[in-house]
Amino acid sequence: MKFQLTSLIAIALVPGSVAARSVPDYVQAFYDQAKANSCEEPIKNGFRDADYGPRSWSYCEDGVEGKAIFITGGKGQLANMDIDCDGALSGGDGRCGYTGDTQGQTAFRDEVRKYGIRDLNPNYIPYVVFGNEGEYSPTFDPREYGVQPLSVMAVVCNGKLLYGVWGDTNGDDGPPLVGEASLSLATECFGKSMDNDNGHVKKDVLYIAFVGNDAVPGCTADWKARSFHRFEDSIAAIGDRLIQRLNVSNY
Repeated sequence: MKFQLTSLIAIALVPGSVAARSVPDYVQAFYDQAKANSCEEPIKNGFRDADYGPRSWSYCEDGVEGKAIFITGGKGQLANMDIDCDGALSGGDGRCGYTGDTQGQTAFRDEVRKYGIRDLNPNYIPYVVFGNEGEYSPTFDPREYGVQPLSVMAVVCNGKLLYGVWGDTNGDDGPPLVGEASLSLATECFGKSMDNDNGHVKKDVLYIAFVGNDAVPGCTADWKARSFHRFEDSIAAIGDRLIQRLNVSNY
């Protein structure tokens, strides 16, 4: 997709709160285009956003030199946001309570341990569930297209641009689904009504992964953070740089 819009990432200060990042014009244009149309040549299609929903969702390249991958349902649909509470569940306010869908670890537990934590904590770390691996079809491994584990991702939700990391994959506990993020990220998008049994059902969330080793924050990220904002602040500079890939005026 190609747009001729430019904007700087704006930071709007909300009284009594931390800084809230608004959506740049060129990102909004990308969002609108992804929502309006299925990509012409999806990397992989045939995914669902609900257990018994249609197989209408696809992983697509952004069209600007293949530097980002996103999810779309086309025809006015992006993805929903189910809640992922896998990983290390210490702390939190109880909204990540155990259910039959909760897993004891994330897909990249071994990778994140080198940063001094046992696993990602969904109560505090904003991560996205991206890719599909399991005994079903279709499957999709973003690593085959250059997306690295624990790399920075962008999420556009509820009029906000947020940053997180690729922290988990959709596994064998259901059909090939898309549209899921940690409780921390979901809460920042849609508030404290989000919990392990209650996600955001409207299909209006855009998930964007970035290709390349330069998207991996490594020790720059505050993996031991105990809040969404502290972690996101530690990766914001990387996210701000990566999101410029959607600004076609740079090419």
